[in-house]
Order: sequence, then structure tokens, then C-alpha cells
Amino acid sequence: MTMKGGLKAMKPGLGLLLLWSVLVAGCAQQPSPSVSRTENSRSPSPALAPTETRTPKPDITQAVTPPLDPGDRPSFSTRGWKTDFSRHSVPYREIISGGPPRDGIPPLDHPNFETVAEADRWLTRQEPVILFVENGDARAYPLQILIWHEIVNDLVGGRPVTITFCPLCNTAIAFDRQLDGVTYDFGTSGLLRHSDLVMWDRQTESLWQQVTGEAIAGTLTGKRLEMLPASIIAWEEFNVAYPEGQVLSRETGYARPYGSNPYVGYDRINQSPFLFTGEEDKRLPPMERVVTLSAGGENVAYPFTVLQKAGVIHDRVGNQDVVIFWQTGTKSALDQSVIAASKDIGAGVAFDPNVDGRGLTFVKDGETFKDRETGSTWNIAGQATAGPLRGKQLKPVVHGNHFWFATAAFFPDVRIYGK
Repeated sequence: MTMKGGLKAMKPGLGLLLLWSVLVAGCAQQPSPSVSRTENSRSPSPALAPTETRTPKPDITQAVTPPLDPGDRPSFSTRGWKTDFSRHSVPYREIISGGPPRDGIPPLDHPNFETVAEADRWLTRQEPVILFVENGDARAYPLQILIWHEIVNDLVGGRPVTITFCPLCNTAIAFDRQLDGVTYDFGTSGLLRHSDLVMWDRQTESLWQQVTGEAIAGTLTGKRLEMLPASIIAWEEFNVAYPEGQVLSRETGYARPYGSNPYVGYDRINQSPFLFTGEEDKRLPPMERVVTLSAGGENVAYPFTVLQKAGVIHDRVGNQDVVIFWQTGTKSALDQSVIAASKDIGAGVAFDPNVDGRGLTFVKDGETFKDRETGSTWNIAGQATAGPLRGKQLKPVVHGNHFWFATAAFFPDVRIYGK
């Protein structure tokens, strides 16, 4: 689907409301994934087992936060929800309908995967993918697919995970979907808070904030999912770094125009965010991409404009030493109507700079990186590709490439590196 002229030809709100109506109509017209999957030649990933047989029941001990205002009630429709809306940790006035109904943007519960060679036939070199690795199992989740589904419930390296992407905030975040012995399945609620995706779990129907991983309404209010390291890099970088990796297939069971971008022009740096009702932090333009890190009670934002000049930044966040690599060659998923034709916005990835107990100091070296201590060469995936440390892997640090307005909204005390 493309909108003639994209967002440049209409007000952003009008353009995206048109998008929502098309998504809802498409969802209603498409067969369910379980029907379409029977036609797929590849076996689905064993991501989900029947939820009815799962034990133990959710533990809500210490999970409940008293309502901020006993008179506060949802302004959005609660029809059909089994959520305990008497329990919530944020004002309901901040949670609004984004347009589509619950799972109107359908999550992928039984994702299919392809080999790198197979995916190379339809992915272009600089297209953005979410990189996630667990127990040696490397997966690429192309944003050309995630932009239409936002959530993938998966099993990677034996670990139940949920891979998420909110286009409105440019937030790509991976979670461990096990909590207190229960494996949860997540979907899109159709709701937004500060323009960010609000997820829901099918076991308790609690509402969860994607940016923070916190349950903000329902039985599990106050609980938090563990965030896992994930990064947005170019397809060619994943291709080289993980030639034996797996790639999320476009055989999803849904008819969507994968490769196209329904949010044309949305990431223009001074663009106003869609359905954002909070106060904008003017320290940076709203759509400036920032590598966002949180550790030891401290939140730090590293603007792409600063990273582009530096190439490498060493810092300490809370009690964590970090190094951020930045390089060109990764395209935006939110620029042109065809993602492959979009602008190069680069990639910023965060790591722990210590290897085998030894602290390393990195510098940019052309399109790669080198450590001063051994002269080894490293790539954007944190792999040593040449030199004495060849074969070593930097430990990734949980981070995001959020839009500035989202980082500032959820972490108002954030420190901006370089300011």
C-alpha cells in the first residue's frame, strides 16, 4: 500500500489515520495465519505451545500498583477486554486509541524463517533488520515485515522471546517473554501512550508499555519484562556476520505489501510525532534518532548527529562501561514509500568494551573499528574479524535507536551526550 504523495501531501495525522483504516480493512479481509500456514512449504518455528496447558498461573505478588486516582477510568473502549482496569500505574488519560482494534495490526505467533541465501533474493544490501542472537542462534527480523506486524512471538536459542518494533517511535526492543515461570504471548492492543505501542498479553490481558517493558494496567501492573540486547543494522552486515543465521520470512499468512513503507516521510527530523499529546523536549528535534541506554539508574541519549562525527564513543552509564559504534550504510524504514529507496541514516550499536576481563579502547577505522590495545579489526556486530582477537565477540548492551521525543517522554531525566 502506498499513499499518493505520502505524508508530504497531507497532514501527518490524516495520512496515518488513512493507514489505520486500510490496516483494519486488510485484517478483516485476510484469512487467519493458521489457515494460510497450511499452504507454506516450510515448517513453522515451534514458538508457541497451546496456552491452555501452560502452568503455573501468573504470580501477581508485589505486582499491583494502586490506582493513581480512584476515579480515573479508561477513556478508550474496554468492550471485550477481561483486563482488571482497576489496577494501573499510569493515568488513563495518557492511554489513547491508535485507530486499529486489538490485534488489528496482527502479531506473528508462528514465524517462518529462511536461510541467508534465500532472503538475499528479496532483501537489498542496506535495508534495516533487527539483529537478535541467543545461545548462538542468530536471527534477522527485517523492518519491512515488522513495520506491518510490530510483534513477533518467537523461540530463539531455546528462549521464548518477543521481538517488537513501534514505527511511531522507531523503537526496536526484544524481551524475554517468560516472567515468574509463565511464558506470555503478546499482541498489539490498538492503544498508544506517548505515541508508543501498548502491548497486551493473552494470559491476563494486562497492558504493557513497549518502551519500558512495564505492565501499566491489569493484573500484572508493576511487573517488568527483561529487555534483551537487539540492534538495527543493515542486511548486508547481518549477511556477512551471520552467514548461517535465519531470517524472518515474508510467508507470514498475511497479505501485506512487504518492502513498502506506509509512513512515508514520517522521520523528517522536525516532523511532529503522530498522536503524541505530551510536552516535547526541545533540547533536540523530535525525530532525531538517539542511541538510548539505561543502566544503574541513569539514562543517556547519544544523538546520531553526534555519533556520525565521532564514529566511536566511550562512556560510562550508571555502573556500566559502554562503547557505541556508528557507521553509515543502513537505510531508514520510515522515509520513502519503498524502504529500499530510502535515505541512509546509519546504525548505532552499543557494547561492553571489555573482553576477557581486559578493557579495550576503540577508534573508527574507515568502515570498520579497531582497538588500540591489539590493533584488531571489529565490525558493527561487535565481532573481531582480523588481528590477535579475531573470533572474539563484544557483549552487546541493551539499547535502542529511539526517536528523541520518545526517549524524552519516557526518560525525562535523560542526559544527552555532548550537551
